[in-house]
Amino acid sequence: MAYKAENAVDMETGAIVAVTTHSGAAGDTTTVIETVIEAGLAVADLIAEKTPEGKYGVHPEGVQELVADKGYHSNDVMVGLAELQVRSYVAEPDRGPRNWDGKDAEKAAVYGNRRRITGVRGKRLQRQRGERIERNFAHQFDTGGLDRLWVRGMENVHKKCLIQAAACNLALLLRSTYGSGKPRQLMTGLPRSF
Repeated sequence: MAYKAENAVDMETGAIVAVTTHSGAAGDTTTVIETVIEAGLAVADLIAEKTPEGKYGVHPEGVQELVADKGYHSNDVMVGLAELQVRSYVAEPDRGPRNWDGKDAEKAAVYGNRRRITGVRGKRLQRQRGERIERNFAHQFDTGGLDRLWVRGMENVHKKCLIQAAACNLALLLRSTYGSGKPRQLMTGLPRSF
């Protein structure tokens, strides 16, 4: 894998908030903080925007929580998220007994995450991640053809990922507005006038 794309997705709507592109050799634990920061910047731009109903659609404090699979779990990530004041709900891999000597900040962050993911809300969020977010990735990479790219260079790959994310968000908007995410599906549902 030459490149890796990460998406930050809103759990309520399924909209892609931020897209970051990294080297294929970069691990999830080394890239997630950058993606959270990009999502925070994107959300910060929308805080003052009102919905058509006249309400503010974005939480005034920006990104509040992160829900991720166990590939994103590490001591450094948990501490980094705590420093960003983002509550983590990251599934924890089974690592066995841990040695916390001299690692008070890491211990507090990991135990806080562990407490949250074992609660009712944490389990519900993990289920929703599997249902909502993974489906979004399948649409992008499998159906959308992003699993194989014919461009070179990080900048060009990032552009392709952004275009694909915009297409996914457009389909989401069409689906929420008209009940269909694709123009062909919309046409099949309309009565024909001959």
